[in-house]
Amino acid sequence: MLLVDRDLASAQETQSLIEAEGGDAAACQADVSSEDDCRAIVQDCLARYGRIDILHNNVGIGAGDGSATTIDEATWQRILDVNLTSVLLMSKHVLPAMREQGGGVITNVSSLASVAATPMVAYKVSKAGVNALTQQIAASNARHNIRCNAILPGLINTPMAVEGYSQARGLPREEIISERDQRVPLGRKLGTAWDVANAALFLASDEAKFI
Repeated sequence: MLLVDRDLASAQETQSLIEAEGGDAAACQADVSSEDDCRAIVQDCLARYGRIDILHNNVGIGAGDGSATTIDEATWQRILDVNLTSVLLMSKHVLPAMREQGGGVITNVSSLASVAATPMVAYKVSKAGVNALTQQIAASNARHNIRCNAILPGLINTPMAVEGYSQARGLPREEIISERDQRVPLGRKLGTAWDVANAALFLASDEAKFI
């Protein structure tokens, strides 16, 4: 397994967790909004493992986002580059390897914000684009035995969701968590990253081979 993050220490932290459970992983530093970096990631993975069975696109930023009348162009472009273009670029360079080996799985992490009302215009549009891109990749690569799906998490307890709002609003993280908990119809409790990970694990498994 090749773990990629723009912050190498974060990738190495995950690597340590995997290795502690007896797994095998390597860490790589890269910016997935850069096509050169995406190409290098794929080459690195093929050199290490000889094939790519699963691509899990899990990126998302929203700092500085706003409404259609307040967002600045640089912020709009940065959010689209990271959230949407990165998924295209990684898929672009992974798909040839998957086609050659006779199959593979691509899972893209979108967001419920892509289909729900939200004041964050760039984040919403970028994740709606991920949905459309997922459909296009799935339809055009099914004949190659490549599956592509999107996961649309709702309110999840992650650093981006909690710490980001905490800093932006100047409120303690506990208050943000409590406030967001109350907005969750199912059990009045935020989901966790494990909930998303378990969905991704299922979609990558043979049990999901017709999804």
